[in-house]
Amino acid sequence: MSSPARELDLVELEAGLDFIRNAPRDAGTLEMIVRRPSSGEREELAAARLDPVDGLVGDRWGAALPRGSGQLTLIGSRVIGLIAQDRARWALAGDQLYVDLDLSVGNLPAGTQLEVGDALIEATGEPHAPCAKFRMRYGLDAARFVGSALGKELQLRGIKTRILRAGDVRVGDSIRKLAAHVR
Repeated sequence: MSSPARELDLVELEAGLDFIRNAPRDAGTLEMIVRRPSSGEREELAAARLDPVDGLVGDRWGAALPRGSGQLTLIGSRVIGLIAQDRARWALAGDQLYVDLDLSVGNLPAGTQLEVGDALIEATGEPHAPCAKFRMRYGLDAARFVGSALGKELQLRGIKTRILRAGDVRVGDSIRKLAAHVR
């Protein structure tokens, strides 16, 4: 990984909100795929397999969760681009899919389904909060930014999803919002 970038302060981060809010609402792009084979390791992939049982195949998170949970996290590429400043530092966030799409609660409420590549995933509505590692890697103001009331509304830290249909995904694939399904 590259050397640490200067941490942006809250004012600088908030100055990027208009850019973040202008992310595509209905169809965006898969910008990066990251697999974490073991703690502290990151592999950027050009393509990956998403599985309802194993999550992102080869990612350690799938092995740590209850069998069959098929969980996956997404983060907005505009958010992490602002926070990390350098694309080489995006993967430090620890998410699997980095997408240019509006991830806000208003746009992707729990139950919203998304097609990405051949796979179908669904927003769970489960909160995704900044952890101590996120704070350490990007700074206290970045953690405050994504963890604020507005940050939670916009889901700046990203979203948790579950995989409904297995499929292959590739960097550059479209990610398309389908209807929300109430359970």
